[in-house]
Amino acid sequence: MNEIPYFQTNEIKIYNDDFLNFNLIEDKSIDLIVTSPPYNLDVKYNSYDDKMPYYIYLEFTQKWLEKAYKLLKDDGRFCLNIPLDKNKDGQQSIYADIVTIAKKIGFNYHSTIVWNEQNISRRTAWGSWLSASSPYVIAPVEMIVVLYKKNWKKLSGSKKSDILKKEFIEWTNGVWTFVGESKRRINHPAPFPIELPRRCIKLFTFVGDVVLDPFLGSGTTLMACSLTGRKGIGVEIDENYCEIAKQRLIDKGKINQLTFEISSQEMEI
Repeated sequence: MNEIPYFQTNEIKIYNDDFLNFNLIEDKSIDLIVTSPPYNLDVKYNSYDDKMPYYIYLEFTQKWLEKAYKLLKDDGRFCLNIPLDKNKDGQQSIYADIVTIAKKIGFNYHSTIVWNEQNISRRTAWGSWLSASSPYVIAPVEMIVVLYKKNWKKLSGSKKSDILKKEFIEWTNGVWTFVGESKRRINHPAPFPIELPRRCIKLFTFVGDVVLDPFLGSGTTLMACSLTGRKGIGVEIDENYCEIAKQRLIDKGKINQLTFEISSQEMEI
């Protein structure tokens, strides 16, 4: 285990490590976990086998969920982005199975947000075309399961919320509609858009809270932390993806600094 962060700022830390073997985060220290774990859909990651027997995948899921549970504060929340179901290599109810495992571990269920990714145009799998012999029913949505550890009412933290009235009204509606992220633009096989963690962070944490993403990927959750004044910790097994996340954070920092300098100049004028 590498105890030195791959990259860090005053508020952000990236660790190049396997979350299951990572032990540098204190138990009961995390306010919110936001993540999208591997879906076992044979995505071509660099350092992870995303095609395994389904029962092995569920065993892996239970192990990392158990670790996540220990790291959350008693009033900690968990926003878990997962598919509703899948039909690759046989139909499986991923959402139902993972929620069942989470509840067995001790997580309490709060609600589910349906993310309408608007990707119906990319459908290619029909099963049987214009026939009742074996059609596939595919919902063009993903789920964001909202769980919590022991207490839903949040008592720890700064008590300072930064969510706007319009955002609160819109985001407490359980259907979120925004487009997905471009794999080519981010250079990662399964990125999610920054809007997803941004909404979760502003809705479910106070300013200054600590947010963890145990499958950091291209670093989107930490970018959302930086934008919203939260502390962020990301763990990513693949060094190449850590570098992508690092560069995205550095580039975002440069843009923020340039914006600040321009604003300061305008104020002087």
